Amino acid sequence: MNKSLLKGVEGIFIPVRDSKVSARWYEEVLGFQLNYIEEEAAVMKISSDSPTVVCLVKVEYHIPMKFPSNHFGVGKYINFIPEDIETLYDELKSKGIAVNSLDGDGDKKYFTFFDPDGNPLGACQ
Repeated sequence: MNKSLLKGVEGIFIPVRDSKVSARWYEEVLGFQLNYIEEEAAVMKISSDSPTVVCLVKVEYHIPMKFPSNHFGVGKYINFIPEDIETLYDELKSKGIAVNSLDGDGDKKYFTFFDPDGNPLGACQ
């Protein structure tokens, strides 16, 4: 087996209508931490101990991210890893966030939820 040339993900880029509005949602709903914000983008840390940043990039003509139709059953580009997936699911539902059903098989559980711009995001544990 070849050794991987990569060791992780530095940044995830999500298209949004308004970087300030989206940054507030990602901060208040998901607990992300704002690194900096400007007119065209907000850069946020998932958590203080995560090396991965999420860049909310303002786009001129927003179209929610859409994964192409497939037979694998995936409909989003990103799966976040929560501390406790059932707690996350319940909290998002209680905040009125659009969420799909919590599914899983065996020890794996997962679901899709949507940011204010209609971008599908996933949680998997």
